[in-house]
Amino acid sequence: MKEQVQHYYGKVLQSNADLKTDACCTSGELPLHLREALSRVHPEVTARYYGCGLVVPAQLEGLAVLDLGSGSGQDCYVLSQLVGEQGSVVGVDMTPEQLAVAREHLEWHRERFGYAASNVHFVEGDIEHLDALGLAPGSFDLIVSNCVINLVEDKGAVLRAAWDLLKEGGELYFSDVYADRRVPDALRSDPVLHGECLAGALYWNDFLRLARAAGFVDPRLVEDRPLGVNDPQIRAHLGNLRFWSATWRLFKLPALESACEDYGQAVRYRGGIAGQEDTFVLDKHHRIERGRLFPVCGNTWRMLHETRFAPYFDFFGDWQTHYGLFTDCGDHLPFDTEAPGDVGGGGCC
Repeated sequence: MKEQVQHYYGKVLQSNADLKTDACCTSGELPLHLREALSRVHPEVTARYYGCGLVVPAQLEGLAVLDLGSGSGQDCYVLSQLVGEQGSVVGVDMTPEQLAVAREHLEWHRERFGYAASNVHFVEGDIEHLDALGLAPGSFDLIVSNCVINLVEDKGAVLRAAWDLLKEGGELYFSDVYADRRVPDALRSDPVLHGECLAGALYWNDFLRLARAAGFVDPRLVEDRPLGVNDPQIRAHLGNLRFWSATWRLFKLPALESACEDYGQAVRYRGGIAGQEDTFVLDKHHRIERGRLFPVCGNTWRMLHETRFAPYFDFFGDWQTHYGLFTDCGDHLPFDTEAPGDVGGGGCC
């Protein structure tokens, strides 16, 4: 399977226009600061981009970032600008052709960003075996991945390694493709379906189980969109399977509980986070307006109080009284079933 992935991304796909579905495309309007950062990335790098979402959370200045499956380096070069010259970005990928594109433009981007030395480094390696790459445990503030974990066989190994490599209070923030049911074995070995990020898509509830087993007991869905598959041959193979591109954030906070428990706590956002001055978006269900008292569960309180976001919030309440399960905590299908607009298929535009 690894050889199939390397062949598809190294030989078959020469640009994102060659894609047969919109699974490996990023859709939606980019925030202004990301549009500006992306405009400073080399055109050859962007042409070989196959991500399915945005892996750029807020407040990145000075962070140490690891990108799993960094490909041609687009996300790395965007993150390079946002972490600043004092931050660092390490990209790991196993496809030589993609790494060659990423490395070729290291100096070009350093000059474009005005840095004395590049803060980006690319490593050839398999993200299923991160322990073999010499990366120090607890050395990263943020780990990102963009439509890559679905391509590996042992997804649990990737999640466990991410937990080990993160500092406490750090997070795994990644976009990937998910299915509404388990993909049949007969489809999982199809090289086109696999390369298009569909055959390896996790059933969403299996993902939650793997994440919790790795230590990330309260995964938070940030955004999602249903995927269009307009290629008739591929659609015929898939039957009733439905797919979503989804972005999750998983915090390394050992004290988190397995459910959203209510301790009567609240937070108030003071503002000050670039790009989210008026409303801080923690996840799909937590859009916190500046200046407004916002009731939260104990886990959400920790995700703000024990991470890089703490200086931007006021915190209210303690852990003295437990009021039971927080309202609307459940295990139903988390994704939206209706597209916000027409969903295309094939290539990226």
